[in-house]
Amino acid sequence: MSALLPLEPLARYLRSQGLCGSEAIAISALSGGQSNPTFRITAGARSYVLRKKPPGQLVASAHAIDREYRVMSALQGTDVPVPRMLAYCEDDQIVGTPFYLMEFLDGRVLVDQSLPGMEPAERAAIYREMNRVIAALHRVDCQTVGLESYGKPGNYFARQIARWSRQCRESTLPVNDAMQRLMDWLPEHIPAGDETTLVHGDYRLDNLVFHPSEPRVIGVLDWELSTLGHPLADFSYQCMSWHIPPSLWRGIGGLDLAALGIPGEAEYVRMYSAATGRAAVENWDFYLAYNLFRMAAILHGIAQRAADGNAAAADAVETGRKAGPLAELGWQCAQRHAAARG
Repeated sequence: MSALLPLEPLARYLRSQGLCGSEAIAISALSGGQSNPTFRITAGARSYVLRKKPPGQLVASAHAIDREYRVMSALQGTDVPVPRMLAYCEDDQIVGTPFYLMEFLDGRVLVDQSLPGMEPAERAAIYREMNRVIAALHRVDCQTVGLESYGKPGNYFARQIARWSRQCRESTLPVNDAMQRLMDWLPEHIPAGDETTLVHGDYRLDNLVFHPSEPRVIGVLDWELSTLGHPLADFSYQCMSWHIPPSLWRGIGGLDLAALGIPGEAEYVRMYSAATGRAAVENWDFYLAYNLFRMAAILHGIAQRAADGNAAAADAVETGRKAGPLAELGWQCAQRHAAARG
């Protein structure tokens, strides 16, 4: 028995799938993934990643590892780099909850968005590549890859605002005033016009695996929040980083981006617009307000799981505390949007 996962049942399962022979397997926890516990499985020279649902009573629709497995399977062979999917198992007798297995990608996961230790040209190349990959994602033909039923088309903002507001209101933890104001304001200010593409839902630097030495993404990870949705909601989610200071949470707000070689927000948005043909700048402050609200709601959910005793990450309580400050930033964006419209 491993302290992390039941060793013998897992070894038997791997052998049944042809993923290992008689060699011993080793298990180590991988960092990242507040929601779904993630492990590296080593069997001789072969390495896999196992992602499983956490134990305990779970929020409905959360921890959707079956959806992660489906979307990454569908994206094999597209311009969106993803790891190879190997097996999905619903039998909770093996490791306690359903799980899936995928290939282990030997590359770099870059957490600090200021990219310390790099030359300005290297940082610029990393940001260009991030922009290229999300633009490629939003060009995927959902019908061609079999994801036309992966979510509901249309009314994405309204449905998401309602979903995250409901989760906050059902929580036993209090929400701050800015969060309350956003829950009231956002549904009344959704921009006209609609579009539906595949969206990642959590597209950011540390959910990407880069080639060991090249500025090239070899895998986009953590698709739990993916669905059919509005591409500009997905893109502007990543762009929250330009507004969040590093002192609050993994952002680049307030840094000397020109000296670092990192494109400013306006340039990054222009790159995306050029690649996709979308006028992303219009209603930009609404998109940012929406995403800061949504992120605050996600972190509030992490705080709730910590309070309930079934959070995956050891720093869940600290992470959950960031919900309030992010909601405050979101309300500032909402006020800018309103002021721009008189």
